[in-house]
Amino acid sequence: MSDSVQAIRWDGETLILLDQRLLPASVSYLTCRQAGEVATAIHEMVVRGAPAIGIAAAWGVVLSARRHAADTAAILDDMQTLAAARPTAVNLFWALARMRSLVETGADAARLEREARAIHEEDIAANRRMGELGADLIEHPCRVLTHCNAGALATGGYGTALGVIRSAHARGLIDHVYADETRPWLQGARLTAWEMVQEGIPVSLLADGAAAHLMARGLVDWVIVGSDRIAANGDVANKIGTYGLAIAARHHGVRFMVVAPTSTIDMKLADGSRIPVEDRDADELLGCAGQRVAAPGAGVWNPVFDITPASLVDAIVTERGVVHKPDAASLRALMR
Repeated sequence: MSDSVQAIRWDGETLILLDQRLLPASVSYLTCRQAGEVATAIHEMVVRGAPAIGIAAAWGVVLSARRHAADTAAILDDMQTLAAARPTAVNLFWALARMRSLVETGADAARLEREARAIHEEDIAANRRMGELGADLIEHPCRVLTHCNAGALATGGYGTALGVIRSAHARGLIDHVYADETRPWLQGARLTAWEMVQEGIPVSLLADGAAAHLMARGLVDWVIVGSDRIAANGDVANKIGTYGLAIAARHHGVRFMVVAPTSTIDMKLADGSRIPVEDRDADELLGCAGQRVAAPGAGVWNPVFDITPASLVDAIVTERGVVHKPDAASLRALMR
């Protein structure tokens, strides 16, 4: 599945995105012909997951260049629109910086297309490398808990956290996967569970609030998650609920692995307190599947990410290597 189902596809003229809002009930694709449509797709969660957001944005720049030809100012305006689509995922800004360096030197649409394709292909290769490195940390058949979706759907292909699970499963090292439902968008229920079922990896869904109890019963050996941004000291921004998992894991002696490409590491931010955390619309919590479930008059606090301190992370797995017990010094050494 991780190879045959593509969340992002370029057909030479348009960008085709798997509409992840409709999974698993429907496999439907959205066609983007302009950069603004890509930005909307990113904001509206048609495409999500930090690496996938960056890849989609790079292709959005190609669409802009094809539309505006040599009008650099118009292309840069479109890039600003893309950058504003999601503030937390640093891969978005990393990919746009790569494309901007070419736009500002007058690169044509064909050159920008080659760069976007390189970003896409490099991500898939990095995922497979991380899958093997992360699987190397798993010493015996184990039970894994994951949160949100960090699979083929969230990347160029194969996945980060789920890439490790895929590689470990191929080695006979995965007894069972537990997937948090991941409120309010239910990425674990709709996406992670779906990916695991497609590949025949045994998976059980649980309510987010049940994770600590699962650990207390001795049913989890590893927590494996992705990340949307990692600060220079190893603090990790990931889907809301990740911080609570890390606290519970440390209390119960469960190891905690973060899997992310180096494009996710933001060496300009000293620590996690400086990572911008996106707040989303109240309706995401007030209702479910279009049906209002909250009491009328209730207020909402809806941060979409939280920050897990580096002190709670046992290993950060990247395509360049593994950082055990991450801190500022080890991250600097990795990024050299």
